[in-house]
Amino acid sequence: MNRFDPWGEQMRVDPLPTLARMRAEAPIVRLFNPHQSAPEWRVTRYADVVELLRDNRFSKDKRKLSDAARSRYFRVSEFDRLDKHMLYADPPEHTRLRALVAKAFTPRRIMELRPYVAEATERLLDPVERQESVDLLDALAFRLPIAVLAQLIGVPVEDQERFREWTRILIAPPSEGDFDALRRMVIEFQQYLEEFLALRRRRPRDDLTSALIKAQTQSDRLSSVELMSMIFLLIAAGFETTGNLIGNGVWALLRHPAELRRLRTTPALIEPAIEEVLRYCPPVKNSTGAFPLTDVEFRGTVIPAEELVVASLLSAHHDEAQFPEPDRFDITRTPNRHLGFGLGLHFCLGASLARLEATVAIGTVVRRFPGLQFAVDPDTLRWKDGVFVHGLEQLPVTWGVR
Repeated sequence: MNRFDPWGEQMRVDPLPTLARMRAEAPIVRLFNPHQSAPEWRVTRYADVVELLRDNRFSKDKRKLSDAARSRYFRVSEFDRLDKHMLYADPPEHTRLRALVAKAFTPRRIMELRPYVAEATERLLDPVERQESVDLLDALAFRLPIAVLAQLIGVPVEDQERFREWTRILIAPPSEGDFDALRRMVIEFQQYLEEFLALRRRRPRDDLTSALIKAQTQSDRLSSVELMSMIFLLIAAGFETTGNLIGNGVWALLRHPAELRRLRTTPALIEPAIEEVLRYCPPVKNSTGAFPLTDVEFRGTVIPAEELVVASLLSAHHDEAQFPEPDRFDITRTPNRHLGFGLGLHFCLGASLARLEATVAIGTVVRRFPGLQFAVDPDTLRWKDGVFVHGLEQLPVTWGVR
């Protein structure tokens, strides 16, 4: 029986009290995931999380695990053709993949998207402006990232809704449920990507996909499977996380009216405000898992080989040893060494794109709707269930007096 319950209902209401107890009583703790019946370690203190994210004794590559370990932690084998990307790779393979992708995913390419992000934000808000209330997640937060990704990757506009549905399910598959249906969806998505990549090889355009196809370092290119995996990673990492960042940011500002007023008075605070959102309510609550390939002593605790280890970023961000008054939302907090985009080798390559979208989207909402407020009692809102992503199920708002 778990002493703590990171999967319980309380975590969907307010996860911070449970995480505070874990930091105080068992900062490195072995749990049993009830959905997998497999051991899982949680690391919750900031200093320990930083050490874990930098420790190369823990592997991201599931191919290095035994068959028994893989079967415990990975249930849908059809994902194998979508996970040959740098998030699930160790050096030197990670180094090779990141170098190739970085050649295509340039700061210039991201900054060129700013006018499109601004136009798309206004376009999405226009039709809902006169509605009495809207779910901001559905109206903006999750529509904007998929529109931007489609523009960046070169996906046809008519496929955006299909991409949205595929991505929503594939990056957060059910822990229990119809795995046959999930497998069929994975295969359907793979078939689409194969046809899309074949089209871009024949007819390259000025988009990221074409740039990835052309990317080359010392006569090395991304293979077909690696290309498909990288497109999937960009979609998965850029959709749910950025949508949560936008939604969490608006939620945090509405929960702290004084900070919202500060931002309205001084719009230039939008950039540090986004950094505080990334700390206070990050769009990713836990790191992707890693595995020691042999027994490892970590910060005085022996972690057995091939047992999943997860860093709790949300907990680390509320560690009073690192952040003074960690449960206070302060859009001018400095220093603010949050881990919202990870750390070290696996620092998020799309951090600049996520920051751009959140800055434009939240800044536009705050400017355009001075009467913005919750449309329901905020205490009734629930956080999504899931291991990695951290976001609300819904965010009903009303525009108030305009």
